[in-house]
Amino acid sequence: MKDIRGFIHRKLWDQVPLAISIIDRDFRIVEANRSFSDTYGRWRNRRCYQVYKGLHEHCARCAAVETFADGRIRVKEEAGRLPDGKRIDYLVHMVPIVRSNGEIAYVIEMSTDITATKVLEREKLEAERLAVVGQTVAGLAHGIKNVLMGLDGGVYVVRSGMQKGDSERILQGWQMVEENIARISSFAKEFLEFARGHTPRVQPIDPNRVAAKVVELFVEKARLAGISLRAKLGPGVSCAMMDEEGIHTCLVNLVSNALDACEISDKPGRKVVLGTHERAGKLVFEVSDDGTGMDYEVKKRVFTNFFSTKASGKGTGLGLLTTRKIVQEHGGTVSFRSTRGHGSIFRLVFARSRLPRPAEEADQPGND
Repeated sequence: MKDIRGFIHRKLWDQVPLAISIIDRDFRIVEANRSFSDTYGRWRNRRCYQVYKGLHEHCARCAAVETFADGRIRVKEEAGRLPDGKRIDYLVHMVPIVRSNGEIAYVIEMSTDITATKVLEREKLEAERLAVVGQTVAGLAHGIKNVLMGLDGGVYVVRSGMQKGDSERILQGWQMVEENIARISSFAKEFLEFARGHTPRVQPIDPNRVAAKVVELFVEKARLAGISLRAKLGPGVSCAMMDEEGIHTCLVNLVSNALDACEISDKPGRKVVLGTHERAGKLVFEVSDDGTGMDYEVKKRVFTNFFSTKASGKGTGLGLLTTRKIVQEHGGTVSFRSTRGHGSIFRLVFARSRLPRPAEEADQPGND
C-alpha cells in the first residue's frame, strides 16, 4: 500500500497542470515537478529568482520573503522570463511548509501561466482607449459645427448692426463672436490634452493630500454659491503609485461637475463631498452631490460622446471622457449612480495590484 501511495503521489506531482517548486530559506529550489521543468528549464542547484526571472538577487517586494517571515499563504501576479528569453505572466500561490516546532522550513510555489489572459487584457484596454478617441473625434466635429454656427450668428448681428448704424447691436454681435472664439479655443486645448499619447508619471503619492488640494481649490467658489464642499478622507488610506497630476485632473473634473449640478438646483443646504477610503486592496475616490441628478437618457450618454450637462457654452463634454481615460491608464474603473432630483455619486476604484509602475521599473520582470 505504501508503494502504491508513493506511486500515486509521484503521478499527481508530475501530471498536475501547475508548475510547482519547493524552495528553502536560501531561496534555492530543492524540488520541482515536471511541469515546472518543462516551463522554466534547468533548476537544480539554482535559486528561484534565477530560474523564474533571470535575476541575480531576490525580487523587490518578494512574496516568498514575506511568507517565510509571517507564514501566510499568498497569491500574486508576477512576470518572468522563459529560458528562450520570452516574457511569461503567471499567477503564483505561496504556501509555507511548517515543521512541528513552528519553523517554516520551505515554501511551495505553485504557478499558473496567465500570459494569454494578460495579452487579452492589454488588447481589450487598448481597444477601449481607441474607441474613446473615436467617439471624441466625432463629438469634437459636432461641437465645432455648433461653435461655427454661433460664430455665423455673431457675424450676422455685427454686420446688421453696422448696416443700421446700431452700436449696441454691433457690441452684442461682437460679444457673441468673442464667446464662441473662446469656446473653440477651449475645445482645441482640451482635445489635444485628451488625444495626445500620455504615459503616466508614476510616483508614490498621498491620495488624501491630492483630494484635500482639490477641495481647497474649489472651496471659495462653493461658498459664494451657497454650497457646502468638504473632504471626507479615510484614515487608513496609504500612499499609492499614481500620476498625481492625472488624479488631480480627474477629481477636479468630478468636483466641478458636482458643483455645477448643485448650482442649477434650487434645493436648500446643497452639498458636495469628496471622499477617499480603502477596502480589500482597492483605493476609492468618491464624489457625491445632492444636485439635479440625471435621468435615464442623460445617464446613457455620459461616457459615449461629447455630451455635457452644463449650460450652453460652459462645457466641452470632455471632462468625463478625460477622467475615464486617466483612470484606465491606472488600471482602474469609473462608475456612477444618479437619480433625477436627488443627486449623483461618481466613484473611481483602483485595485492596488493593477496600479502602474514607474517607467524604469516596468521593464524589470521582478517588479511586475
